[in-house]
Amino acid sequence: MNKLFSSLTLGSDIALTAAGQAKIPRMPDGHPSFAGLWTDRTLTPLERRKELGTKEFYTDEEFAKMSAMLSQGKLPEGFAPPRTGGETSVQYNQELYGYDPTKLPVASTKRTSLIVGPEGRIPPMLPEAIKRNADRAAKLKGHEADSYKNRSLSERCIVGGLVALPMIPSASDQNTHFQIAQGRGYVGIYQEEFHDTRLIPTDGRPHIPQNIRQYQGDSAGHWEGDTLVIDTTNFTDRTAFRGSSEQLHLVERLTRISDDTILYRFTVEDPKTWDKPWTAEIPWTKNNQPLFEYACQEGNSDLPSILAGARAEEAEAAKKKQ
Repeated sequence: MNKLFSSLTLGSDIALTAAGQAKIPRMPDGHPSFAGLWTDRTLTPLERRKELGTKEFYTDEEFAKMSAMLSQGKLPEGFAPPRTGGETSVQYNQELYGYDPTKLPVASTKRTSLIVGPEGRIPPMLPEAIKRNADRAAKLKGHEADSYKNRSLSERCIVGGLVALPMIPSASDQNTHFQIAQGRGYVGIYQEEFHDTRLIPTDGRPHIPQNIRQYQGDSAGHWEGDTLVIDTTNFTDRTAFRGSSEQLHLVERLTRISDDTILYRFTVEDPKTWDKPWTAEIPWTKNNQPLFEYACQEGNSDLPSILAGARAEEAEAAKKKQ
């Protein structure tokens, strides 16, 4: 954990909100406190299962039945064991490590998908975006190990997986924990995976110049009542969230709705990738488990071994041609 993060407060004062509302922790300046240990793990999928059509919420009875089945160690009907890991990474059998999908809760919002709205799915990708991503893949094909620069940012332990923005929960129970610290003018989110700390100014400052691009973009926060709104721009084209471009624009909203729950809602917009914005909503729940080091391989032997292996294969192929 870096020094700036550790300098932010991990505690807060408890104050009562307006009449009839839940008691939530507040900072000395009156803003809600998000400080503490949290997890966003859930069995609810990002996109709605097609057989559910436009059904946006489960009924109270359906939700109670699913929760009861999970408590009995059974997966509800229609919930296949979730995939784990990145979209392009090897899908490991997590059962080898004691992973049990029935230990994941269904989102307390009772939504049938994390994406909100009647469609419940990511909008179709625009033709120009499909071509852009296909061209990029074609250019890389056969050159995946030419240089470390050709390896993915995730494989190089720079950014990816749970650290990539927006914050979408993993389908497994691995590295889903994070810690939030909060102080005057800043909120810090420390992710268990990729040893990443995201520092978000909350004083309403403007974005950095558009000619400066960053893997995680430039985040600028401000308060709208009790909701922290985080506006993020200035992404690079290498971030490519689900095939996005450098014009990716992300707006996140954090609202503490109770002592043990933060409602995280984000809206993604990219006119070069989708013809309309789309929004998802994820409950974060208080977590009493500590964060552990995520020992990513950057600086160890994996990356040099990948490149050395490629050079050995090239040398062997050259010998055969002689």
